[in-house]
Amino acid sequence: MGTKQHRRPAAPEPVGPVTLAFGAPLRGRLVRRYKRFFADVETDAGAQLTVHCPDPGSMRGCLQTGARVRCSISENPHRKLRHTLEMIRVGRTWVGINTGRANAVVARALAGGVPPGLAGYSVVEREVRIGAQRLDFRLRGRARDTRPAWLEVKSVTLAEGDLALFPDSVTERGRRHVETLARLHRRGARAVLLFLVQRADCTRVSPADAIDPAYGAALRAAARAGVELLALGARVTSRGIRVERLLPVVL
Repeated sequence: MGTKQHRRPAAPEPVGPVTLAFGAPLRGRLVRRYKRFFADVETDAGAQLTVHCPDPGSMRGCLQTGARVRCSISENPHRKLRHTLEMIRVGRTWVGINTGRANAVVARALAGGVPPGLAGYSVVEREVRIGAQRLDFRLRGRARDTRPAWLEVKSVTLAEGDLALFPDSVTERGRRHVETLARLHRRGARAVLLFLVQRADCTRVSPADAIDPAYGAALRAAARAGVELLALGARVTSRGIRVERLLPVVL
């Protein structure tokens, strides 16, 4: 009788590193987050501030009262809130919760040849409309592959142990993005979904089926249809976001 073979799970692979630098000098602790885009923070100096919260999701697992936070400071006189919540300390790890930085991080990574499978495109377009939607990137001008490559980026903050999970709340918009990528692939384009994990304590990524089973089903269907799934692991610090590893996507 033969012995059953067990495949070892894929391991993270070092890449880069590629860094998007920014400042988050204001230090404090989280008091509460409310109305999606607002958070109250007590600074280390004892001041009470209301800051902009740039993550529209549930931020599940990241909202413990009293958690350490870092905020950036804007000099724009037209902004109602001068400070933006950039990161929250969860255990021993900084978690980047500014989803607006995800595309900038990926653009910097693409320029640096990360991930390797998306290197070699001479034209990188951002926020490209396709029907009623916009996808984050369209890549063109690759010498050995004349197909356009459509790329959608998802910022990941939720984790259970070393497993990163997306989404952290039901996302009909995210499911539509997955279905659009599948349609584009069927029409002959290259289609890629890239998870940017904004925390350094995760070694793999999976759909959060317990939160949004419809998204998980759509993601698996898209993968079977030929949509490529990639994930980058990033380390978040007060000086910026550094992409360090290519993570396996586990379905």
